Order: sequence, then C-alpha cells, then structure tokens
Amino acid sequence: MELLDELRDELHALGVDPVVVGITTRHHGQGFEVAGLDWRRMALESAGAGGAPLAFLISALNRMRSEAIDLFEARVVVETTTLDVRSGEPAISHVRAALAAGADVITANKGPAAFAYRSLAGEAGKAGRSFLFEGAVMDGIPIFNLVRHTMPATTITGFRGVVNSTTNALLSAMERGEEFEPVLKRMQDTGVAEADPSLDVDGWDAAAKGAALANVLLDADITPLDVQREGISVATADRAIAAARRQQRLKLVVTGAGRGTSAAVRVALEELPLTDPLAILDEQANALEIDSSPLGRLVITQRDGGLEKTAYALVADLVTVVRRHGSGS
Repeated sequence: MELLDELRDELHALGVDPVVVGITTRHHGQGFEVAGLDWRRMALESAGAGGAPLAFLISALNRMRSEAIDLFEARVVVETTTLDVRSGEPAISHVRAALAAGADVITANKGPAAFAYRSLAGEAGKAGRSFLFEGAVMDGIPIFNLVRHTMPATTITGFRGVVNSTTNALLSAMERGEEFEPVLKRMQDTGVAEADPSLDVDGWDAAAKGAALANVLLDADITPLDVQREGISVATADRAIAAARRQQRLKLVVTGAGRGTSAAVRVALEELPLTDPLAILDEQANALEIDSSPLGRLVITQRDGGLEKTAYALVADLVTVVRRHGSGS
C-alpha cells in the first residue's frame, strides 16, 4: 500500500486510481469501509470481530457488490498470505472465493499457481476475471508477463534457473569459506531469510516456484510435492569450496522439461562452468533461462530482490487488470 501511495501520480497517468476498501489479516485484525479506508491511521478491529479472513473476505465482497456497484470500475482482491508448501492453502480458497464473488485476483503467493493453476485459471476464465501472480517467482521480474504478452505463437519447451535468494547467498558465502550457521543468522537478522528458513534451505521454495513455472509455461498439472528436491546444509560447504577450486560454481538449480503430462521438475545442486549464465549470480541474484521455439534460449536476470520488488509486481498486475477492464477484454 505504501508503494501505491508512492506511485499514485504515475498510476493516475495510466488511468489507475486505487482505493483500499478492506484489509484482513490473520493476526493483526481487519477493517472495511466501502468508500475507502484511511489505512495509515486506522486501527484494525480484532480478527475475532469479523470472523476469519476467508469469512471476512466473502462478506466484504458481497457488500461491495450490493453497495458499491457504481463506485468502482473493478474490484480486485490482493492475496499475500504466506505459503503452505503442503497444500497451497489458505491462498487457494481466498482466490476461489474472490473469483466466485466476481472479483479479479492478484497474488504474490506461489501456492495457487503451484497447486491449482489449471482449475483456478479455468474458474477465472468462466467468470471473466483475471487471476494474476507475477510476484510469485523472482519478485517483480516479469517472467509470466514476458511470455504472455511479448512472445506470441511461441512454445516453451523447458526452463532452468536459480530462483531462491537465500540459498544463493548462502552458497556464495560458503564458497568464500564462511560458515553456514553464522551466515544464515545474518540473513535472518537482515530479513533476507525467514525466521524459519527451512522452506529455503530444504529446497521447498524453489520446488514451489518450479511447479508454478511448469504449470503456467509447460502446461503441466503438478504440485511442489511432485518435484524432485534437494536442499543445502552445513555439509554443502565442502562441495561449494571444492567446486570453486575447479573453476566451477555450485548452485541450487530448478529445472523443468517436457510439456503437459510429460513435464517434470527437479531442484538439485549442480556444478556449473563459469561461462554459464547461472554461474555468475552472486549473493541474492536470481536468473531464469527459458527454452522456447522458435526464439531459442532467453535469460532474464534479477541482480537484487526484496519486498519492494514483490510489491511492484502486485502493482504491475493491478495495472493489467484495469487495462483489461478498460479494453473490455
């Protein structure tokens, strides 16, 4: 929401004038005002006052449909709950409820695309609404929009990439001789790694992103539970140092190949030659290589990530929603 304020003039020039009418959180409360919330000054009601986030969401959308039908060109739900790598919930239920209520949905959560892309995309299509998730992989870098909007008549045949900032920074530090635990603690203190870093270091985050990429780009129908997965640990340091001595770099690489029911994804440690575009990535840098026909191999690199970039992805998706409504598509 802070980024919406910062970009208010730029968004207005694009015909986008967002109004925040509702906020619901798991732990910090919720609030709703059909005319718009002063979210900087408001005191959120306790979550118990309006029910759980899903119940609050459904109630708020129904109120908007009945009370504000002429006030807004589009009703958009922004879903940013944390990932449950075992099920994709509660994000999937939030997306499904919003679409059923006639709202467009944008999310930075990997769960919906990684666990239920095909069904949710179908529901969005039937409802004539958007289901967008550019922030789910590589923060604000336009992976999905790159293919969707600028690569017509191409077929994506595979991908490979370094897509987890925490593990890449850890590997970069370990090959310099730094110890695993102090580096991880430093990353947690600076907010790069989560308080519970297991999603990153055990490879689950990369697996979820790989599943999302495969479902969208390779027409697969898989979940992170279907992804062959390897992580990193204290013991990985010896492999990283040994690789560096051989003029190689050890990276945690997600790879997807095949299409449809034959598509498969794996997350594995790989030693890469220094000429490989993934080998040059240091610290929190990410990159994705896309294999396509007839364009061949394309590489898009993110030199630095962060929450502001993820927020920008949500803003970019918001602009896409408004443009679709404006064009009647």
